[in-house]
Amino acid sequence: MNKTAQTELHRLFLIEGLPEPLTPASRHLQIFDNYIQNTRIRLRKVRDPGTNAWTKVLQQRFPSIDGEYAVTKLSEIHLNESEYAVFEIFEGRELRKNRYFHEFDGVSVAFDVYLGRLLGLYTARIDFDSIERMKEFETSAFGVFEITNAPFFSDENLVDMGIADVESEVLRLGSLIQPPTEPTE
Repeated sequence: MNKTAQTELHRLFLIEGLPEPLTPASRHLQIFDNYIQNTRIRLRKVRDPGTNAWTKVLQQRFPSIDGEYAVTKLSEIHLNESEYAVFEIFEGRELRKNRYFHEFDGVSVAFDVYLGRLLGLYTARIDFDSIERMKEFETSAFGVFEITNAPFFSDENLVDMGIADVESEVLRLGSLIQPPTEPTE
């Protein structure tokens, strides 16, 4: 049993854009994730544009069960400036995104707007406090596809992708979804 990592329960959805009332100017965090090659480790910097405060963290995130991304383990170490400087040699495989938060029908949702090569990719993540609540959650109206267990959409994979790769995967996923059939009489 790993007692050093916290367990996270979540579902992830591909969305078409920020839902109202959010706009790109709404309060958000700027996230800079640098993935260390051939590891499950990332170096994360988070900036709050409202206060210009920075948080620097060394994180490891992995599924509790291989292939099951809804339940993950997260370990992290908060770093000061000099500690972060030691790890700066790993910067380079960077994924950037802005994270917005909003509550819909009593459910808190984190919306990620990807930047750089992934500009045009939007996701919504909902965290849960129990597996029962996670399983019972009705797919939200703003979701295009649920991508919780789609390894393609994990940030450690996306760091090496561009928006054209994402668009191709979305087309592939769309072709796998069967439209509802009309009842026959």
